[in-house]
Amino acid sequence: MPLKLTVNNVAATVDVSPDMPLLWVLRDVLNLKGSKYGCGIGVCGACTVLVGGHAVRSCMTKAGAVGSQPVTTIEGLSPDGLHPVQVAWEALDVPQCGYCQAGQIMSAAALLQRTPHPTDAEIDNAMSGNLCRCGTYTRIRQAIHEAAQAGAAAPNK
Repeated sequence: MPLKLTVNNVAATVDVSPDMPLLWVLRDVLNLKGSKYGCGIGVCGACTVLVGGHAVRSCMTKAGAVGSQPVTTIEGLSPDGLHPVQVAWEALDVPQCGYCQAGQIMSAAALLQRTPHPTDAEIDNAMSGNLCRCGTYTRIRQAIHEAAQAGAAAPNK
């Protein structure tokens, strides 16, 4: 059944079941490999994307449930990779293995859209569903503060 989606500001029609997880549509149909499969049950956050500006677990979100809401993946967060969250992540050497980073960055970007200058507690709460096996949580929090200072809440930065 054809579904119409807008992914990273590009209209796409995909011939998939509406019950297919959005993650598989992104990775296997649209060839956007940035969102990772981690746990498959919405716990780890590696598959996090933005749907209508809200962080969602794409492994648990049915493609048919997206409707007309725009989907943003790590590939679409910033065309040049210079979103303030991405810049802060690199400047502070946040990633180690890097597997969880796309999901972490997308959750951080969503947080900064709704809370431009979050407290440590707000960051910890918003990021609690994103697991990092390498344990870079202190640097993640620091990078979010740095991105907030740089104005990450401004659209299309």
